[in-house]
Amino acid sequence: MGDISTVTLVLLALNGLVTYQGLNDFNFFNKYCFDINQINRGERYRFFTAGFLHVDWMHFAFNMLTLYFFADIIIYTSGVFYFLVIYLVSLLVGNVLTYQFYKAKPYYRAVGASGAIMGVLYAAIMLNPDMMLGIFFVVPVPAYVFAVGYLLYSLYGMKKNNDGIGHTAHIGGAIAGLVLMLIKYPVLLQTEYKLIGILLIPMAILVGMYRSNRLQ
Repeated sequence: MGDISTVTLVLLALNGLVTYQGLNDFNFFNKYCFDINQINRGERYRFFTAGFLHVDWMHFAFNMLTLYFFADIIIYTSGVFYFLVIYLVSLLVGNVLTYQFYKAKPYYRAVGASGAIMGVLYAAIMLNPDMMLGIFFVVPVPAYVFAVGYLLYSLYGMKKNNDGIGHTAHIGGAIAGLVLMLIKYPVLLQTEYKLIGILLIPMAILVGMYRSNRLQ
């Protein structure tokens, strides 16, 4: 991969500027964060704007490092436009899925680009499932192992719901990235059918959790 693309730099800068403003202006943060109570009152723009805020600089750095490493894989393979489709749709799907699970909990709040980042990461994994990924950027594992393992971990995190991490947004973004890549390259349904089949298991668990959540 060559020099970092312009669109990746723009996204890094935009996330940085919005996060900086949010961390230094409490009113700005409250106006644009993911807030169930305010979304239920009609402020649907928060589905989008919350994806550019972060709770602290460590949260920001982790998301932006992942974007830095994987964005250009999508850009150089599928083009700038489709990369932006994956980024923005994954962001929205992650937050909409979170809303579906927590809309009855008016005090639930969240921020972060994690849905968008997971969409980019899982789209890149679908393109190259045999590449090596570093857990916490250190422990190397094959991408397909990470893909399955992280979804299962996120489901577990959703179930426990005690670590302050937006696992639902992660799962929604990941699913969006996978589906959009399959739409772009339907041949992957034939070449990566084993991985897709395995990934359907945590997705089926998610559906079961959603149905159970609705019945509560």
